[in-house]
Amino acid sequence: MTSSNPLTKKKTLPLFPTSIVGSMPRPDFVQDLFLLENRDGRNELDKRDNLDVAVRYIIALQEASGIDIISDGEWRRRSYIGIIADIANGFELTIRNGRHWTTVVDKLEVKRQGVIAEEAKFLAQNTNCDTKVCLPSPYLLGQRMWDQEKSRNAYPTRESFMYDLVPILRNELRLLKDAGATIAQFDDPHLCLFVDDSIRATYQDPEAEMELCVELLNQIIADIEGIQIAIHLCRRNKGRDGWIGEGGYEPLLPYLARLDVDQYVMEFTIPVAGDVSILKAIPEDKMVGLGCVDCRSEHIDTPDEIVARVENALRYLAPQQIVLNPDCGFAPGNAADIPLDEAYQKLKNEARAAEILRDRYA
Repeated sequence: MTSSNPLTKKKTLPLFPTSIVGSMPRPDFVQDLFLLENRDGRNELDKRDNLDVAVRYIIALQEASGIDIISDGEWRRRSYIGIIADIANGFELTIRNGRHWTTVVDKLEVKRQGVIAEEAKFLAQNTNCDTKVCLPSPYLLGQRMWDQEKSRNAYPTRESFMYDLVPILRNELRLLKDAGATIAQFDDPHLCLFVDDSIRATYQDPEAEMELCVELLNQIIADIEGIQIAIHLCRRNKGRDGWIGEGGYEPLLPYLARLDVDQYVMEFTIPVAGDVSILKAIPEDKMVGLGCVDCRSEHIDTPDEIVARVENALRYLAPQQIVLNPDCGFAPGNAADIPLDEAYQKLKNEARAAEILRDRYA
């Protein structure tokens, strides 16, 4: 496990540092860049050069908003988990309900290691802010990409696929750390769905499922020093359509306690997230990426609304334990459901809320 203090900082973070969860809304032109290789003879190099320009823009937007820890908006990815198919062979890419869908159909074989590290390196080279780069959890990938019919010749069980992902993601994490990222965040909204009684009831042994998720992640992050490790837990983000899981974090707490991460990134803005009092169970040496900004609806939280949510959490956490962030990413899947200017205003208000909190608690 890493130290509870980030070791890869570009500057000293203030009290109540501000961040995003990962993705930023994708304007149409960014989505169109993924079609360049199939249009008018333009190729992958054109796409990469244009994406470099686009990512510099989303970096500048976050810097202008005033937040402290930024990402590249995940603008280089077809989806936040589909990047695994850029790293390894063995996947079939299809269109399902108008969206890209990735299914494992053959044994995994690394074709291009360091894809995520390349994202991290470009990000670090183009900002003076601390940086966050996201990786998919192997448990989440197993839930989304293993198919009983299409995958069984390569991987007879979902679990066998998950375990084969561990060394690949561990190597990506090591390279990501070397590339200079401050925070590596593993995304696993599927784990968080076990907060919902109705979803737990669909599994024969939900406790074993949560234990498996923790085991897989601990294997990946074991003994990797020099980068802060976070786990992102949300109830699925359907943009304007809301969420899927409902319920407080209580069912997850015994398993999170065994997860060797430095920060839990948790949502509390939506009404189904449960009571913030569960934060009293968070150990003093852990940080919480506190979801205090709505990322789904059209409502733009005022700085005062954000401050009130943080102060509610301060009943159970020390100021030094809290990082402010939205509930989830602004671009669930590879959609662009949220206007970019709306996200920008929400981040500006998040940064202003942090200034107010620093004045009160410094």
